[in-house]
Amino acid sequence: MEETQIRMAVAEDAADMLRIYAPYVEQTAITFEYETPSVAQFRERISARLDAGYPWLVALRQEHIAGYAYAGPFVGREAYSWSAELSIYVDRSLRRSGIGGRLYRELEERLGQMGILNLYACIAWPRAEDEYLTRDSAHFHSHLGFKLAGTFAQCGYKFGRWYDMIWMEKIIGEHVTPAIPVKPCPFDVPQ
Repeated sequence: MEETQIRMAVAEDAADMLRIYAPYVEQTAITFEYETPSVAQFRERISARLDAGYPWLVALRQEHIAGYAYAGPFVGREAYSWSAELSIYVDRSLRRSGIGGRLYRELEERLGQMGILNLYACIAWPRAEDEYLTRDSAHFHSHLGFKLAGTFAQCGYKFGRWYDMIWMEKIIGEHVTPAIPVKPCPFDVPQ
């Protein structure tokens, strides 16, 4: 098995990550985004997450970005500070190679160090699998300990059809009172 290195993303990684993300936008309903963002827009997304103190990780294979995962605020209200929403995209030719699991485990470790307690994933869900969407993402999350938290019926419309969206959650810390303040992400991710 090829060695995978994990490091924190930098804004200059945007073009390489966009190469991975574009097919998901253009050929799948995994993301409900219709148009592929520009490199400049993607660079802004990366910088905004990092500047807010959240991790954005990339996986490298032979010094090339093979996948990425990031976290951000859940909902955006102060009372949700101990919760984070996660996203992951792996080069479609490298799915089921272990990269996704490795990225998520590293991401979970960093979020735990920050004091994040609840992890959430918003996942497109087909009532019946089709050429644009399978249930693989939900199975991936389930394998990593996420549980179904809720379903939004037919809330996404893409490729001329309606899709459900599910929320999955994973609790990674103890909920104590008073709550321990959340810290920014430690940026010293091992190589």
